[in-house]
Amino acid sequence: MNATKVLVVDDEPQMRRALRLSLHAHGHEVIEAESGEEALRKLDSEPFDFVLLDLNIPGLGGMATCRAIRAHSEVPIIVVSIRNSEHDKVAALNAGADDYVTKPFGVPELLARVEAVARRRSVERKEPTMLLLDDVRIDFETRQITARGAKTHLTPKEFEVLQFLACHAGQVISHRRLLQAIWGPEYGNETEYVRVIVNQLRKKIESDPHNPKYLLTEHWFGYRLALPPR
Repeated sequence: MNATKVLVVDDEPQMRRALRLSLHAHGHEVIEAESGEEALRKLDSEPFDFVLLDLNIPGLGGMATCRAIRAHSEVPIIVVSIRNSEHDKVAALNAGADDYVTKPFGVPELLARVEAVARRRSVERKEPTMLLLDDVRIDFETRQITARGAKTHLTPKEFEVLQFLACHAGQVISHRRLLQAIWGPEYGNETEYVRVIVNQLRKKIESDPHNPKYLLTEHWFGYRLALPPR
């Protein structure tokens, strides 16, 4: 994996030191922040390739920090937290996180997650640049959706999921296939990841998210993007 510049956001000195030593040992540059406010200041002043974000940080807090980062940046965010409930994972994904690692964790596991995100971000995909769903226009180049006159933007994970489904429009894509295509080959059982992103997408492209017309659920299996008749 190529060297990257990583912002580690954690209020525990021992954890920051452990992450710094581990990442340095693999050739990565590490900048540290103890709070959400400090993290946002550093992100505003210099570019980063990744953010490793703890949820239990003082001040702004991890979830609010994640949302604030995602509001103006597409930098990959990997949450690193002692919280291991599905609720926390879903909340983090809703806030814009790309992945979630539970403490305690092994360094190889964390490095594998970082490498998987980096690999997906660097791969050029032969997928559509524009998608029209009746009165919904999706521009994958600008990551912008225009639906019924209102404009909104796709988060990085929304972009990846929707573009993958668009590339396989009409096909039923299993939860496992979608997870492995977007999050990496080591995934397969984290169906809540996909559910969160699909629910977010429905709010952006469906006139009635509770009765979707385009992004359809194939119960107990996966999802299908239905295109309107020509």
